[in-house]
Amino acid sequence: MQAYLFIAAFIAVLAVIFALQNAVPVTVSFLIWRVESSLALILIITFIAGLVSSFLFNTLTRIKRTRSTSDQEKKNGQINKKSTTDNEGKQ
Repeated sequence: MQAYLFIAAFIAVLAVIFALQNAVPVTVSFLIWRVESSLALILIITFIAGLVSSFLFNTLTRIKRTRSTSDQEKKNGQINKKSTTDNEGKQ
């Protein structure tokens, strides 16, 4: 876990250095929006949006995996209970 934190911090520092070296004003257009701001601010906002979307995607994947595992464990418990009941009935 510490390795991931170190790598993330390193990438963040690189992004900030890059952004500070590119502080010229730029215009960003998307559909009907048009924003004029410094390239540094646009890059930092884009970087943060990427981190947030990655975190959300990872969280949703973990929730789905946990739910799937939980459902499978319930099914296995029901099968084990049924086979135990069937074996007791045969004896």
